[in-house]
Amino acid sequence: MKSAGMNYADVNPADSGAGRLGLPEPSVIVAARVNGTAVTEQVPARLSAADFLRHRLGLTGTHVGCEQGVCGMCTVLVDGQAVKSCLMLAGQLDGCQVETVESLAAEGPLSPLQERFRAEHALQCGFCTPAFLMTATALAADGRTLTRAELREELAGVLCRCTGYEFIVNAVEAHLASAAAGEGNQPGD
Repeated sequence: MKSAGMNYADVNPADSGAGRLGLPEPSVIVAARVNGTAVTEQVPARLSAADFLRHRLGLTGTHVGCEQGVCGMCTVLVDGQAVKSCLMLAGQLDGCQVETVESLAAEGPLSPLQERFRAEHALQCGFCTPAFLMTATALAADGRTLTRAELREELAGVLCRCTGYEFIVNAVEAHLASAAAGEGNQPGD
């Protein structure tokens, strides 16, 4: 049943409703290190971490797909762990180190991982690519040796509608092998 006078299409998901009731919107201060830069922002208490990164900080490489944690498009690193930022509130980032895909090649050429994706043709439309890159970054930092089946399981948290995942798995597998060997991670190394 629709409430009289309320247009649900106009409801802001970050709005707690307090403003409509004449109450102040609850807010929190987020002080985090994002891609190596200290950031302090006052944000609505219900703002998602994904929306904070995209709309407050302009880091649009963090994509938003399902907003339910199913697709994995919003994957970023928080204190070195791959997380789905649509499932976190911005306030939960307070005191954390956050890395987005923009951190991988912040000052110029592609990172070794991005180069590996390019060399292996591990993308098509590219919408899922940032999430796969951040997941692979976390896996490389973890340093575990994974079988191909385990690697596929680790990457299963990110959905791709364009590819059969084979080239993505190839790229991540090659990157992890190079990282484990302490190589430069560039294709052809």
